[in-house]
Amino acid sequence: MKIPTLRLILLFCALGAALPLVRAEDLGAIKARITQRLPSLDRLKASGAVGENLRGLVELRGGGSDAANVAAAENRDREAVYAAIGKQTGSTAETVGHARARQIAAGSASGVWLQREDGAWYQK
Repeated sequence: MKIPTLRLILLFCALGAALPLVRAEDLGAIKARITQRLPSLDRLKASGAVGENLRGLVELRGGGSDAANVAAAENRDREAVYAAIGKQTGSTAETVGHARARQIAAGSASGVWLQREDGAWYQK
């Protein structure tokens, strides 16, 4: 599927930009976890158990404990990346997350739940 591959490429580019601020083993570990988690995350998105919020984070939309665990792990890694990129660019993690949310929304598959700037949820 092209969408997850594109998402991975964009994420790895962002992770690469954060390299000077994140130790190499930490960056490698984050990349590995994100890559390993992607199939589970895509299944949860397709089922509607989770969605992508306007802060660039995964949000539960009725999923059970598996969805909660996957979302929490994904959000920890994304927050680390956003903080590193924010520090490198003189921005904030929040600003980076909002920008990433727009990228995620644009590249998401049909049926994925996304959050608009006004906080309303919609299905792509």
